[in-house]
Amino acid sequence: MEFRRLGASGLKVPVLGFGTATFGGTENFKAYGDINVQQARRMVDICLEAGACLFDTADAYSMGLAEEILGEALTGKRDQVLLSSKGTFPVGDGPNDFGSSRHHILRTVEASLRRLKTEHIDIYHMHGFDAHTPVEETLRVLDDLVSAGKVRYIACSNFSGWHLMKSLALSERYGFSRYVAHQANYSLLDREFEWELMPLAVDQGVGTLVWSPLSNGRLSGKFRRSQPLPTVTRLAGSGVSIDERVYSIVDALDEIAAETGHSTAQVALNWLLQRPTVSSVILGARTEAQLIDNLGAAGWNLSPEQVARLDETSHLPRIYPYSHQRYFPQLSDAVVL
Repeated sequence: MEFRRLGASGLKVPVLGFGTATFGGTENFKAYGDINVQQARRMVDICLEAGACLFDTADAYSMGLAEEILGEALTGKRDQVLLSSKGTFPVGDGPNDFGSSRHHILRTVEASLRRLKTEHIDIYHMHGFDAHTPVEETLRVLDDLVSAGKVRYIACSNFSGWHLMKSLALSERYGFSRYVAHQANYSLLDREFEWELMPLAVDQGVGTLVWSPLSNGRLSGKFRRSQPLPTVTRLAGSGVSIDERVYSIVDALDEIAAETGHSTAQVALNWLLQRPTVSSVILGARTEAQLIDNLGAAGWNLSPEQVARLDETSHLPRIYPYSHQRYFPQLSDAVVL
């Protein structure tokens, strides 16, 4: 397994990690999966055998149950893994049961530590941007948690460009710990990340941890022109459609899969591993077979010609102001994809 630096930090992370949104399966996470402790232990072992020692979770996944299951599954193995968790999203109905305030972050970190059965979290994310809490308040409490040894590195997730840039600027101004990574939605189908967040990450030395790399399974090989749509999928009720663009990209993936001897999903994941700023791709899996197949995305590379074909097929028209900026390539960022 290849390891890469997480942004400009000194931490090395495997290029493939494992996400635990499939653990527990309560509330609105039922569609993702309902993996129990015994199954989770097996998946942890599969990951560790492959060298994928980064495990990502969140307090909002099945209202804490995913963290509990992961904590049990890692019993006796904590020193072999990197733990990533997240806070900010609602974990109750109270007025302080969400957000990035000092009050909420301190409570939710302590709760996550208990559920995960650990003394520290290696990478702790703000799961989303809280527009109602001063950024200085958020960064100061995160810096305190780093100083206390309860969190090793801080990161964010689902931020807009200005959210992240303001946070980085304030960290520099006050000497706070800075976000070393941004966990973001990115795939062949979802390329908006490239418009602003990727150039920002290149400029500021922020690593990318990719979530939903197969776009809710649409790039997994389950959806093809020649076969009926699956009846059981996490897309059910999500409002996400299967359209001509999906089929065109899957057609290209299938062609390259045949050329390389790899699966459709492995090709889609390997494309991500060759993108700027990507430190690790977080895999999600309901079954051992899915996990094992996805782990096969590492250890090889698509050819430049194959990457170019996928780039062209998955091209996404830009909206303003990114569309306008493309008229002046001499002024553009170093990353123009």
